[in-house]
Amino acid sequence: MLMGLSFVLISFFPKSNQSTVKDYELVVSDLTIPWGFVFLPDNSILITEKSGELIHFKNGKKQLISGVPKIKIQGQGGLLGIALHPNYKNTGWIYFTYASDSGPGEGANTTLMRARLQEAKLINQEVLYKASPNSRRGQHFGSRVAFDRKGYLYFSVGDRGDRDVNPQDITKDGGKIYRLHDDGKIPEDNPFVNDTTAKKAIYSFGHRNPQGMALNPHTGELWTHEHGPQGGDEINIIKKGKNYGWPKISYGINYSGTKFTDYTALPGMEQPLYQWTPSIAPSGMAFVTSNQYPKLKGNLLVGSLKFQYLAHMVLKNGKVVKEEKLLEGLGRVRSVVQGNDGFIYVGIEQLGIVKLLPKE
Repeated sequence: MLMGLSFVLISFFPKSNQSTVKDYELVVSDLTIPWGFVFLPDNSILITEKSGELIHFKNGKKQLISGVPKIKIQGQGGLLGIALHPNYKNTGWIYFTYASDSGPGEGANTTLMRARLQEAKLINQEVLYKASPNSRRGQHFGSRVAFDRKGYLYFSVGDRGDRDVNPQDITKDGGKIYRLHDDGKIPEDNPFVNDTTAKKAIYSFGHRNPQGMALNPHTGELWTHEHGPQGGDEINIIKKGKNYGWPKISYGINYSGTKFTDYTALPGMEQPLYQWTPSIAPSGMAFVTSNQYPKLKGNLLVGSLKFQYLAHMVLKNGKVVKEEKLLEGLGRVRSVVQGNDGFIYVGIEQLGIVKLLPKE
């Protein structure tokens, strides 16, 4: 109970409005929902539009990439997260998630693919994981992609709107963080490989809809955030085989105002590092390691879809001690990336990608 009490106090940390950046520069214009983007070694940008377009932005011009797999645009599903192989210069592998209607069931589910870019076309496409069965529900596809220091590949799939079935059941996809080798093989030390009924790619479970994922550069831990319902958006540190509680425990309530659980903590279930009530609808996540931003360095950035700002989460001893709002009112913040040049770039819906200009 002490855990629950001490955690609730986090909600009352001061949220400063004093900005640590003076301005922004629009780098890529006329994007609708820039779900994710990555910088290639030549500093050009690959951008996923939720509508299914993969865009290569280079020398001030946008080029559509051909050969993109068939993508099912269904509610929150479309072309989603993207990441480069840690040794991209030698392997050329690009990893991305998207909604696909292949496989059993009507509707779609989250799929992880890798491919290479040759000129303006995707080649060598390989589906590494397909969540199943498909669902006609439009909610909670996830999805973000990240690598850890050992080269393991992680990606998220939301509960697909079926909270009472998927998140707590390791025999089912949905509401999970998954871990694979870079070629899609199941690691032998995944937590449920010896369970004959489990989905063996699962690394953690009990999640609702994780749309932020980043490796903590200081600790090597995988951090995620996920949408709660009405209240209870969470930041979590992902641990092998752990249960993050959804929907058995939550700091949120139904959108109607009613309760779906009486518990914020239960034995055997992880507490979030931080939670937002009211919900900010978090999307996108990046740690700042760059010397370009002395006041942001060492801290975490998280986008807010609902309130349209970039949250600067001030960290101290691995805890969030303060939240500061940046880029307020530009639009729904969908994605956040620290570029090769050390600058922070932010994908904003109905606008494009902007660069934070450090405060003098």
